[in-house]
Amino acid sequence: MTKEYDLVIIGAGTGGYVAAIRASQLGMKVAVVEREKLGGTCLHKGCIPSKALLRSAEVYKTVQNSDEFGVENAAPVLNFLKVQERKQRIVDQLHKGVQHLMKKGKIDIYEGYGRILGPSIFSPSPGTISIEKNDGSENDMIVPKYVLIATGSKPKTLPGLPSSDHIMTSDEALQLNELPESITIIGGGVIGIEWASMLADFGVNVTVLEYLPRILPLEDEDISKEMLRSMKKKGVKIITNAKVLSEQVKEESSSIVVPYEYKEEVKEIRSEKVLVSIGRIANTNDIGLQNTDINVDKDVIVVNENYQTKESHIYAIGDVIGGLQLAHVASHEGIAAVEHMAGGTPHRVQETMVAKCTYSSPEVASVGLTEAAAREEGFNVKTGTFSFKAIGKALVYGDTSGFVKFVSNSENDDLLGVHMIGPHVTDMISEAALAKMLDATHWEVGETIHPHPSLSEAIGEAALAVDGKAIHGG
Repeated sequence: MTKEYDLVIIGAGTGGYVAAIRASQLGMKVAVVEREKLGGTCLHKGCIPSKALLRSAEVYKTVQNSDEFGVENAAPVLNFLKVQERKQRIVDQLHKGVQHLMKKGKIDIYEGYGRILGPSIFSPSPGTISIEKNDGSENDMIVPKYVLIATGSKPKTLPGLPSSDHIMTSDEALQLNELPESITIIGGGVIGIEWASMLADFGVNVTVLEYLPRILPLEDEDISKEMLRSMKKKGVKIITNAKVLSEQVKEESSSIVVPYEYKEEVKEIRSEKVLVSIGRIANTNDIGLQNTDINVDKDVIVVNENYQTKESHIYAIGDVIGGLQLAHVASHEGIAAVEHMAGGTPHRVQETMVAKCTYSSPEVASVGLTEAAAREEGFNVKTGTFSFKAIGKALVYGDTSGFVKFVSNSENDDLLGVHMIGPHVTDMISEAALAKMLDATHWEVGETIHPHPSLSEAIGEAALAVDGKAIHGG
């Protein structure tokens, strides 16, 4: 016997479970199909566990430097097993929270692998979901009015890499029981830099190989330069314009040798471990798309402004549709999709309004256009920058690295972008995101009274600096 639902969601990651909760609030009868654990990649293999490790690395580094704060302490000892245990406690607590939310919303959970079927005895149109259950028993069939695909993504790998326990993606790295003495990180994007920062703070010898001319290539160029300086200060070796020769990577004894092209020369780097962090690829295979008219372009599902696929009753959100592959983006896309199903007129997520964060040390956060992108789009640009070195709270905190940068339209003062690198900027970026959402000008942000002493004073000063009016600027 088949069960009928208003909405069936394939995938219970951040996008999927948030969409399920919103649909339940709107009165829909909802089911979620998840092959692993509620919470998906973000909770179990991404955002939360990696940030837990980053926090432990930050504490370890702080304790090592405690003399600077007048706290004399014997040399700290890092117990990495306890670091991992703490990480898992956090993940488990949040997992229980998601389970509670599903129960509260009376959302049915199917543990297994969901596939979309074509027209059948169950439905004249594609959309019936066949669930291959984890316990191996007979498949369940559920018939929804709407389907939401939220299957997320998985780490990309380099073709030709040998199979080795010494070569990892972030999935495997999160499960390490002990730290390596050395590691080569292939990829200097957000994930690569977070891991480089963390492992360097833990005392690992880190080398980053980046194919493009600069690390954090999607951030403002000034941010990339400052991060490069900070990573070098930590002892991280960063090589840009490096093309990894993946088919020539070889395992020797207890190490991995990674050849790469640099300035028309082939060089090698040897390390105990290799971490591949070159991005993520959408999970579109084997979910039944071939049974529908859904279009897939460049490995992601094509959707319209309401997150509908070519099959108008089947929606898709999150990493599986490309764009900004961020948990908070997937959540808002999921909410927008179910509100459209319910007859509402939600607003599509606009990339220039989304705050992006890198949780390295120093942290990076940004919203809107970079200076280069703004110029490429034809804007006449003016900028203002303010260093944390002139912020009292940063001195008190013990970290004056980085700055805040504003990018504005010189013709009408519209705020085009805000870019930050420094202490706790991932907690500060929401002010800039709100300013963007409200279509504020830089001078309106500058006129906002920021509390003293606070790190957020750098935001107000950078905004004033656009017109040369920063109070504490040199």
